[in-house]
Amino acid sequence: MAGGLNIDNVYIQTFEQNVQHLAQQMNTKLRGTVMERGTNGNIHNWETLDFSDAIDKTTSAPPTPNVDLPWNRRRSIAETKHTGSTVDNEDIVQMLVEPKSNIAYNLSMAMNRAIDDIIIAAANGDAQDGTGALIPLPAGQIVDRSTESVSFDALTEIQEVFMNNDVDPAQPKVAVVSPAMVRKLLQLTEQTSRDFAVAPAGAGTALQQLNASGVVANWMGFTWIMSTRLLSSLGVVDALFYCPDALGLQVNEDITIQVAQDPSASFAWRIYARLTMGAVRVQDKKIVVGRFLDSV
Repeated sequence: MAGGLNIDNVYIQTFEQNVQHLAQQMNTKLRGTVMERGTNGNIHNWETLDFSDAIDKTTSAPPTPNVDLPWNRRRSIAETKHTGSTVDNEDIVQMLVEPKSNIAYNLSMAMNRAIDDIIIAAANGDAQDGTGALIPLPAGQIVDRSTESVSFDALTEIQEVFMNNDVDPAQPKVAVVSPAMVRKLLQLTEQTSRDFAVAPAGAGTALQQLNASGVVANWMGFTWIMSTRLLSSLGVVDALFYCPDALGLQVNEDITIQVAQDPSASFAWRIYARLTMGAVRVQDKKIVVGRFLDSV
């Protein structure tokens, strides 16, 4: 054992030449589903402009209207996440595998998961306006079915929220759901039968065109993503349904991996990873939290 890293299992006597990374989420699943901006400041402002209404023209050649447009601002605040590990030189020379690159790969996967955690926390938590005032997600953007599993009726209610908010039906939407919710969806006729979900020519059912998440591609107008990192409590999970411009991710420093010898620790190798990012809910009306019993 060196620096908290379990080396014993990969010494030469094992004759193993490839490190097997245990099952884990390897890449960020949500980063590509939100707005992203590179910035240097600790705080990044996201400017928004709400809708305005037309005015009746009741006379000939009236004064040109001058409407005060409803400009607003949300802001994200950067936070730094990091992790690291250490490996001694004597461990390196006694191993058939090269540990430093494998440790770096392991830490980079941890950083990718951290990005999803930042986005999920911003989706569920309080946003900040330009003055720093906290803005909770409006109650109308929460579909609370916490005493039941996900259902077709609940998903149509979520779609109704988007429609009542005049969200363009053609705008892409994302659904982030739990494994138990995917299992339940696989039991819905509306999701598995080609009578409801379009199947490729010659396919017997929509089950034959499931994507990686276990849900028919673009079913109900959503890109479906399965995540084990959604917020949950007492058997209830908060699934997320949103348009890409509902959430903003500021990137001050992307995932950075550093590998160097530490003279203060007998020149052992230090492997270190960090990122600095922040996220905020930019548009409340384009995100819906579906609260469901996380079971079948």
